[in-house]
Amino acid sequence: MIVDTLKNASKYYSVHPLFAKAFEYIQNTNLDTIEMGKYEIDGENLKAIFSNKPGVTAAASTAKFECHNKHIDIQLCISGTEQIGWKPREKCKTENGGYNAEKDVQLYSDAPDMFFQLTDGQFVIFFPEDVHAPMIGNAEIKKLVIKVKI
Repeated sequence: MIVDTLKNASKYYSVHPLFAKAFEYIQNTNLDTIEMGKYEIDGENLKAIFSNKPGVTAAASTAKFECHNKHIDIQLCISGTEQIGWKPREKCKTENGGYNAEKDVQLYSDAPDMFFQLTDGQFVIFFPEDVHAPMIGNAEIKKLVIKVKI
């Protein structure tokens, strides 16, 4: 997991061949006016999902404590305050159903080891070994998730 601000995004271009393209997309998109929804950036390799929704309780989010096998998530808080639960996958013991290949999601019933907060212009990168519970908050959270194919 990586947590940082957009100002420092270029430091992570070398981590994955598609990260530069993903962050350039963010820099070249008007995050204030774009319509919510899904956008292709680079076919199946990079997809953007914009949302603006009320935050949920920690219990509701951890009920869908998730990770992915085929994608890395770059999650950017555009506006609002988002709390996220996290735990390394190697420490998760209780699967919550089987792996859903169509949605590329594995759920766990474990509790997060820690919670952290994102605000405007901050992002987190979740790798397949990062189990996460996003969208915890008391107000609207506008965010962007970029799915990066491994």
